[in-house]
Amino acid sequence: MSEITVGNYLFNRIKQVGVDSIFGLPGDFNLALLDKIYEVPGLRWVGNTNELNAGYAADGYSRINGLSVLITTFGVGELSTLNAIAGAYAEHVGLVHIVGVPATSSQQKHLLLHHTLGNGDFHVFDRMSAGISEKVYLLTENKDIPALIDDAIHTAKLKQRPVYIAIPTNVGELKVPKSKLDTPIDFSLPPNDPEAELEALEEVEKSIAAAKNPIILVDACAYRHGAVEETNALAKLTKFPVFTTPMGKSVIDEDYERYGGVYVGSLSSPEVFKAVEAADLILSVGALLSDFNTGSFTYSYKTKNIIEFHSNYIQIRRATYENVSMKPLLAKLVSQLTPPDLPLAPVPKLAREPAEPATETPLTHKYLWPRISGFLQSGDIIITETGTSSFGVTSIVYPAKVNGISQVLWGSIGYSVGCALGAALAAQELDPSRRVLLFVGDGSLQLTLTAISTMVRWKTNPYLFVLNNDGYTIERLIHGPESSYNDIKSWDHQLILPLFKADPETSESIVVKTKKDLDTLFTDEKFKVPNKIRLIELMLDRLDAPESLYKQGELTSKTNAS
Repeated sequence: MSEITVGNYLFNRIKQVGVDSIFGLPGDFNLALLDKIYEVPGLRWVGNTNELNAGYAADGYSRINGLSVLITTFGVGELSTLNAIAGAYAEHVGLVHIVGVPATSSQQKHLLLHHTLGNGDFHVFDRMSAGISEKVYLLTENKDIPALIDDAIHTAKLKQRPVYIAIPTNVGELKVPKSKLDTPIDFSLPPNDPEAELEALEEVEKSIAAAKNPIILVDACAYRHGAVEETNALAKLTKFPVFTTPMGKSVIDEDYERYGGVYVGSLSSPEVFKAVEAADLILSVGALLSDFNTGSFTYSYKTKNIIEFHSNYIQIRRATYENVSMKPLLAKLVSQLTPPDLPLAPVPKLAREPAEPATETPLTHKYLWPRISGFLQSGDIIITETGTSSFGVTSIVYPAKVNGISQVLWGSIGYSVGCALGAALAAQELDPSRRVLLFVGDGSLQLTLTAISTMVRWKTNPYLFVLNNDGYTIERLIHGPESSYNDIKSWDHQLILPLFKADPETSESIVVKTKKDLDTLFTDEKFKVPNKIRLIELMLDRLDAPESLYKQGELTSKTNAS
C-alpha cells in the first residue's frame, strides 16, 4: 500500500516513538479512530474507568516512559480529563491528548449536535485546552496532516508538556502517503546559542573556582528534561554536597556518599538547613520553586551566588542566557571543568531505619517512613499522594535507580492512584522486575478508586499502601482539625480487590495496625516479590502526620489568612 489512513499513520508514529499503551475512553466521535489502534501490532488500548483516571494514568506512564498518549471524545470526555492535563502542564509531563471531534461538515453547518453547548461553537473546548497545552493542533482536510502529527509528538516529547490534537471523524479516514513513516521523528535538542553558551560556561567555571563552600541543589526539571545523567556526573566530579527538593527527590542517586537529603526551606531537618544556608555558591538544577516545594517560600539563602540551570535558559545571578539548555551545557561543563581543590564539606547523615524498636504499639508516621526506607529496593517506582505521604517520603533514603513520583506542585487529590496505574503499565512493558509502590490516604483513594479495577484488568502487581487516618489529615492540619468537612465515610478497604474480581491466587489484602505488624511484613521474603497485586491498609491516628507536615500546615494556614 502506498497510502494509509490518518488514523493508521497516527498510531504507527505513536508506536515508533516508544509508546505501547494508549489511555482513554471510547465515545462516538472517536470510535472509528480507536479501530485503527488494533491495526498496529504491539499497541495496547488500555481503556480506563473515567477520563480523569485516564489522564492521571497517562501522566504516570509518561513519567516512566518519557511520553504518553490519551484519547477522549469531544466535549464531555475531554473536559473530564482537563484537571489531569493541567497537572501534566504544570509539572512538565510530555503527553499527547487526542480528541475525536465531529466531522468537518457538521462543524461547517453549525449543527446542534450532542456534546455541544447548543450554540454552534465547535471550538470552545479546544480554546479551553489551549491554556494548559504547549500547542493545539486542529486537523482538517486541507492541511499537511502527517507533518502536524509529527510536530505534535515532537513538541510533547521535547518540551515535556501536553499537546492537543483534534481529529474530526471524517479526517481520521483520509489517506496519506505511507512513505512518510520511513523518516523517524528527530528528538535531538536544538543546539544552544554558541556565544551565549560559551559565555555562560565561562561564568559558571569562574563562580565554581571562586567558591569556598559550594553545593548542588537539584529539582524536578532535571528529571523531566533528561538531565539526570549530567546532573549526577557533575555531583560526582565536583564532590560538592548535593541536595534535592521534594519534587527533585530520586534525581540524584541517594546511595551517593555526598548526597545530603531534601531541602525544603524552614521545613528541612536542622542539619540540611544549616548546610544549605552556609553555602557561598548554589548550583540549582531544574528548579520549580512552588510553595510546597520550598516550605512556603522559606528559602533564605545567605548567598546571592546562585546559578540556575533550566531547560531553555541559564540564570547566573542577574544575567540570563536565553536559548541555552541545561542538558548540553551540563555535559560540556562536566567534560571540561577542573574541580576546585577544596576540603570535602561534611554532609548530613541520613537515617535509614527507625530509631525505635518494633513493638506491639500502634503504628505511627515516625516509625513508618524510616522502616519503609529499609524495605525499598534498587529500581523501585514510588508514588506518593499529596498529603501525609508526600511529606513522609522526604525524610527517607531511596536506593539507587529509584523513580520517585509526587505531584507536589499541582497537588490534585487522588492523582496518585491513576498515576500508579500508568507507572505500573510502563514498568510492565519496560522492566517487569521493577516494583511499583503507591502510598495514598483513605480520603484521596475515594476520588479515584476505580483505577485499581484497571490495574487488576491488566494483571499489574503494584503494592497499594492505603494510609487509613479517617479522613483528610493534611486539610485538618491546615484548617479545621475537627470540622466535618474534613471527614469521610469509612470504607472496608479489605474488600476492594475482591470487589474488582482480583484473582485470589495473585492478589492479597493485609491490615497493619502496629509497628510489629509492619516489621513482620517487611521481613517476609515472599512479600518482597512483586508477583501479586497487594493492598496494605496502614491504620494511623487521624491527626498523626510527619513532623514536616505539621509545620507546613501552620505555614499554609498563615499564608491563606494573609
